[in-house]
Amino acid sequence: MAGVTSLDPAAAISFENIWPVNQIFNGLVQMDDKLNVIPSISKNHSISNDGLVYTFNLRSDVYFQDNVCFESGRGRRVIAQDFEYSFNRLFDSRVSSALTLLTNIDRSEKTEYKGFQAINDSTLEIRLKEPFSAFINILTMKFFSVIPFEAIEYYKQDFRRNPVGTGPFEFKLWEEGTKLILIKNPNYFERDANGTRLPYLDAVSISFVKDRETAFMELLNGKFDMLSGADAFNINEVLDKDGDLRDIYMSKFYLQKQDFLKTDYIGILIDEKIESVRNSPLRLKSIRKAINYAFDRDKLIKYLRNNIGYAAHAGFIPKGMKSYDPEKVKGYNYNPDFAKELLKDAGFPGGKGLPEITLHTTDNYKEQVEFIQSQLAECNINLQISIEKTSVLRQSVNNCEYNLFKKSWVGDYPDEENFMSLFYSKNFSPEGVNYFHYKNPDFDAAFEKAQHETNEAAKIELYQKMDRMVIDDAPIIPLYYDQVIRLVSHKIKGLGNNSMNLLNLKTVVKQK
Repeated sequence: MAGVTSLDPAAAISFENIWPVNQIFNGLVQMDDKLNVIPSISKNHSISNDGLVYTFNLRSDVYFQDNVCFESGRGRRVIAQDFEYSFNRLFDSRVSSALTLLTNIDRSEKTEYKGFQAINDSTLEIRLKEPFSAFINILTMKFFSVIPFEAIEYYKQDFRRNPVGTGPFEFKLWEEGTKLILIKNPNYFERDANGTRLPYLDAVSISFVKDRETAFMELLNGKFDMLSGADAFNINEVLDKDGDLRDIYMSKFYLQKQDFLKTDYIGILIDEKIESVRNSPLRLKSIRKAINYAFDRDKLIKYLRNNIGYAAHAGFIPKGMKSYDPEKVKGYNYNPDFAKELLKDAGFPGGKGLPEITLHTTDNYKEQVEFIQSQLAECNINLQISIEKTSVLRQSVNNCEYNLFKKSWVGDYPDEENFMSLFYSKNFSPEGVNYFHYKNPDFDAAFEKAQHETNEAAKIELYQKMDRMVIDDAPIIPLYYDQVIRLVSHKIKGLGNNSMNLLNLKTVVKQK
């Protein structure tokens, strides 16, 4: 696992930060492993008929972890005012990475400038400017955890290193870049089905080992109990070409695989107001579609990813989402003959006269894009590859400096809105996440309608309709839908798995 930069939930934007924050803090609601929103500190909630007011009723048995920031060092009971304080803190851009999630909070004269309001100690109201069906999913994100004002006043800037929450584990030690130790919270409020207080583990140790060979040896030697992510170990060494664990390792650990709400894609800048696009063959839909048909996604997954993930034969919305359906959203398959026809339609028969196209990517995708490059060459599409640093790629894509770029999108919350927001015309980069500058009035109308739609089936139909538009207009080249992959020691039982790759340790047991 790479380094943690902060244990403040307001900065929980990367997996490295989210995983430990998830052990230390709780919010109003949480997700189960099937991505259903279930109660946490809130016992229950209701939504007004107009979809603008969310009312949460809090449990009365939730206490902050014991800490020197409190009088006598004992954690006090959580009340609704703590959520009001925690959420208002997210509006401070110096502290929070959550600002874009707060645009729909109504802090107008109508609400007396209080988007979040404690009605009494056990009731919290949240008011929105307009209905937003994904909002309850957003509240499961770790940004919306409850924190005590006493800890902020006591630790100030150092709260990132001295977190105080309500979660199953509490902070013990952090050696930055080396390890992080959390210990059991003896006063945690959740219990199992038998009434036993969670968590079962006495402590959790998270190590930051950049070298994957070293990390793998530590797992083999029993020093580590879990490695997570295809980048954490050599997949060719550990897995066979079907993506299964090689026999020699079966006695050492087991493999967890699960759909991951992540789509890897190649993005295309299509805004003809930008000069580089006006001079590029990528402005033509036929060329963009030709590239989509000119390479074999199934081979890419099998030979370059050992069958981790699924070839993207549907839309941008990945496997694991409710609206994912390759029958309703038909994507691209490998059809070089049709790709050649499309080139001819675009005025480049046999690829003659087609200017070379440059794809910008990072070093860890070099092998994948070289495979695509070689397949495109068979259709006489000349693809050049430019390897960039991650920070350069991110900034240049944001600033519309690259016409073709390799990226991925991970769902921040389990709602299709999060994926389709990349194609909404009001989200043009650099302010928003529409890196393609894709603009389609029909798409925008469906996107806005889906925000207000509370009927699940109608919402799914709208998102499928949007996904079909994206596939047809081709501002992207979907590559694959990823999977969460973990190697876990046989001593570990009760480790759940979900397609948000959220790590929950409260029900884990380690056998001797």
